[in-house]
Amino acid sequence: MQHIKLPQLTITILSFCVAAVAGMKTADAASFSVLADGLNNARGLSFGPDGHLYVTEAGTGGNGACVPPVSGQGGSLCYGTSGTVLKIEHGQTKPVLTGLPSIALADGTGAGGVRDIQFDTSGKAYILVGYGADPTFRDRNLGNTDLGKIITPDFQTNSWTSIADLANYELVNNPDGGDINSNPLGFVIDGDRLVAVDAGANDLLSVKTDGSNLQALTVLPQDTLTNPVFPPIGTPSNEPGQVPTPTEAPPSQIAIQAVPSSVVKGPDGAYYVSQFTGFPFPEGGAKIYRVGTDGKTTVYADGFTQLTDLEFDIAGNLYALQYANQPAWKGNFDGSLIKIAADGTRTTILNGNGLESPNALTIGADGAIYISNRSDRPGQGQIIKVENPTSIPEPTSAFGLLAFSVLSISWLRKQKPSHSNSFQESFVKAKD
Repeated sequence: MQHIKLPQLTITILSFCVAAVAGMKTADAASFSVLADGLNNARGLSFGPDGHLYVTEAGTGGNGACVPPVSGQGGSLCYGTSGTVLKIEHGQTKPVLTGLPSIALADGTGAGGVRDIQFDTSGKAYILVGYGADPTFRDRNLGNTDLGKIITPDFQTNSWTSIADLANYELVNNPDGGDINSNPLGFVIDGDRLVAVDAGANDLLSVKTDGSNLQALTVLPQDTLTNPVFPPIGTPSNEPGQVPTPTEAPPSQIAIQAVPSSVVKGPDGAYYVSQFTGFPFPEGGAKIYRVGTDGKTTVYADGFTQLTDLEFDIAGNLYALQYANQPAWKGNFDGSLIKIAADGTRTTILNGNGLESPNALTIGADGAIYISNRSDRPGQGQIIKVENPTSIPEPTSAFGLLAFSVLSISWLRKQKPSHSNSFQESFVKAKD
């Protein structure tokens, strides 16, 4: 079967489409409060050494030079310096780093830019900047920009230093052998190295914190989708070339890209990677992969839709965030927050009711869950705090959960509570 990479919007939507596991019941006792509102494409979030919550805004692009979307369809993605890092302190939201690179469509949607922020054990910050297009056009059209790179900021001087170019790694190496496309979405700090997912390149990358030894740890596999469901003819789509015409029979099978959206280190030392999936974003088609210390990649859990982020709590429960509970092209962006216990039991913490196209989550020292909500909407993004997380048990997936040893709570307490995020929003500019 021919390897066709999904167009950019896949990652852009990925920036947020996540559906709930089929058959899940809602946990209507859970609710949330809004800590910040009116954000521009809010993406990753993490608690800093000062105990305050830091949030990345991908921005709204600008009036600078443009690059074509991966799909070759729709408007161009144009450059600006509208990306920002915010800090939420004592109920007040203020920018702490401004002028960061951003690309977006003319209306500010489909943004590629600042995706994730993490702090190491010494309190040093690292920031992942997304992209969402062919890296060839980045240097040719946009010049010297930090899109597609990992940077280290200096909040005091409003400046930063680039330490690793993930987009260029895709350009030079193209580990999955498909079309050239890079859109780094999330990363985790693991000792002296940074481990990141590239949704456009379909791989998991590792680089030392000093910028050395950049390499691909694994390529996430393509999926074969049987009896795919496409948008109805005439439905607005970012991937019109992928939709069968009225005169052709729909294919019985298609290959779609993995589109990894985030990575977190588990209590067993393995990396857990969420999958957004490629167009047409099959319901129940997303998985959580486990990448062992030996590099072996297996399915840890399946049956999700458009996952954007993962996070472990100190008890070893894994939380999964869905961008939408149906494919985004259906127009319903209600998302879900799902807890997966170590024994495989699933519970739905939140399902819709104001949770819409969420991108990332983190868990605070208080045990509360914080989420970037409405993450694909310029001027409408939110940071929310989940309250009363009562939930209802759910059955495990068809694949089931692979058993893993949960290490001692003392080990978990040594890990910083904030998430190695990811997304997304431009997240869904995926390859296929």
